[in-house]
Amino acid sequence: MASFTELQEKYADPDSRFVESGGFRVHYKLFGTGEPLIVLLHGSFLSIRSWRDVILPLSEKATVLVFDRPAFGLTSRPLPSDKGGACYSPEAQSDLVADLIRKAGFEQAILAGNSTGGTIALLTALRYPQKVKGLVLAGAMVFGGYATSEVPAAVKPLLKRMSPLFSRVMKALITGLYDRNIRGFWHNGSLLGDETLAAFRSDLMIGDWSRAFWELFLETHHLNLEKQLSDVSVPTLVITGEHDRTVKTDESYRLAELIPGAELDVIPDCGHLPQEETPSSFVRALSSFLDKRIELC
Repeated sequence: MASFTELQEKYADPDSRFVESGGFRVHYKLFGTGEPLIVLLHGSFLSIRSWRDVILPLSEKATVLVFDRPAFGLTSRPLPSDKGGACYSPEAQSDLVADLIRKAGFEQAILAGNSTGGTIALLTALRYPQKVKGLVLAGAMVFGGYATSEVPAAVKPLLKRMSPLFSRVMKALITGLYDRNIRGFWHNGSLLGDETLAAFRSDLMIGDWSRAFWELFLETHHLNLEKQLSDVSVPTLVITGEHDRTVKTDESYRLAELIPGAELDVIPDCGHLPQEETPSSFVRALSSFLDKRIELC
């Protein structure tokens, strides 16, 4: 069986790069030059591919870094017991984001996150305020889902011992429901082609992917982000699709109200993935935010 490093090299694109961080061999790509740095964080079950239609327009006025979050894409999938001590917790992922900013040669970055990527972007801004110059939160999970789910401490040891079994069960569930779930992120599902959906499936289902996702699940816990929103001290743009069924539009309205000085942009005819379903509107919103709220160097 091929090692994951061999799989990384096999499936990498010509512009793929890899860097060691937090016990992972992280797959990333870098576009554009100069300040500011924009780091794009995709949601669960997706990959770098989620930003395919917005990277180049954004790189015309900034350096853009995209990477596969742990458990997804071509970023390695080590077990916590492996050498290097990789951890899939939200806090460890925010540590990784801060480290990537440094390794890209920047002191600060604008973090743009979609769905659970928005959760990690917000958490990073709270934990590393000196590293974050601005926030763009698109359909960010803050009041539910990943940000509030928790594996009870009393049963976690048992679940860990039974990881091989439960990861196989999770594999069967995700495999069977994957296409339906991804299509549910879209308002107009006809815009998501079968080839793109198949590519996302391939991005996820590499190596021992279900075991890595199980480790990610085991590390979920309530982040209590709502209580910390008043502490966000950087310019923030909240984006929501008018027809987002995954993170209800009302939740994004609430998020914008609770973050001091936050702006809200509601994109019509759009679901949970504005960067994919309405890329031009997403670029317009982010570019306008940069021009108005972020000092460009």
